[in-house]
Amino acid sequence: MLKTINSLLGPDILHFLASMGHGDELVIADANFPSASLGNRLVRLDGVGTPQALAAVLTLFPLDQYVDHPAAVMAVVDNAEALPDIYDDFTDAITVAEGQSADLDRVERFDFYERAGKAFGIIATGERRLYGNIIIRKGVVTSMETS
Repeated sequence: MLKTINSLLGPDILHFLASMGHGDELVIADANFPSASLGNRLVRLDGVGTPQALAAVLTLFPLDQYVDHPAAVMAVVDNAEALPDIYDDFTDAITVAEGQSADLDRVERFDFYERAGKAFGIIATGERRLYGNIIIRKGVVTSMETS
């Protein structure tokens, strides 16, 4: 056990996150997502929902402040304007972690899969709600954050 580190973030996930560099992307995926076939690197977090995993990751993971959309979700098939409830959970987690809201980029399903296949890796969760997938882009930790 370590102080101040969310208990969902075990050693495999900590190593995973620490190995990523600025601009690398991480997918946090639901239970239906093809994580094993798309993931260059895969860590499982079964039994946990995607929003909870996202909130835990964001306690250590800075979002990229140099891009318009540091977080992306899969657009609803045949209704790209739809906003599943889980998107609110994602924006809430980002707002808490970053101190400001972030506009989620909505990416067409197959483009999302393609982008996920190029990501640094995937954390596969047990999330059962549809469209419970998010891609986040890693930012930088400033010297002010390390002291």
